Amino acid sequence: MLMFCVFCPINRVIMSEGEVFHEKQRLELCAIHALNNVLQEQVFTKEMADDICKRLAPQCVVNPHRSMLGTGNYDVNVIMAALQSRELAAVWWDKRRMVQSLCVDKVQGFILNVPSRVSLGIVSLPVKRRHWLAVRQVNGHYYNLDSKLKSPVCIGNEADLRTFLSEQLSPDVAEMLLVVRRDVEESGTWLNSDDLRK
Repeated sequence: MLMFCVFCPINRVIMSEGEVFHEKQRLELCAIHALNNVLQEQVFTKEMADDICKRLAPQCVVNPHRSMLGTGNYDVNVIMAALQSRELAAVWWDKRRMVQSLCVDKVQGFILNVPSRVSLGIVSLPVKRRHWLAVRQVNGHYYNLDSKLKSPVCIGNEADLRTFLSEQLSPDVAEMLLVVRRDVEESGTWLNSDDLRK
């Protein structure tokens, strides 16, 4: 039996099998939520992401790395810079490869950018926007930590993860970043050894 306990302001979900950190959607902050969810702790804030945006484009009046309204909607450059500040790297996944070629033991987590329906309260609009979500292994199970979910959803084992990732990447516009240590990025060991030779 799972027990849920939600704490504000970060909406952390604690489950009886062990802790699964899960930030829920606020404003257009899905990139921050995805980062924190993949790291399994509240590391990044909106203010930190805004500082990264300013460092990336110091001369711009309108910053190209976030929403003009200042509500978030951060781009991939902010995610990559944030991970670098934690001695991690974001490796872009080439969708021409099969997810079977992933060496998942070397990957800390996954950040996906997928099309997502826009909702106003309980009304779903016929519009889709880009949305960042995180997937990570916690206590031997992989979880979908999408901030739009009420709570983490258990994907299952490694085979279930590969099926889930294949499904998520099937739309043309969907993309995936592998969150890895820098040495893993440099050595390319996030790919199975057979694929490294190709």
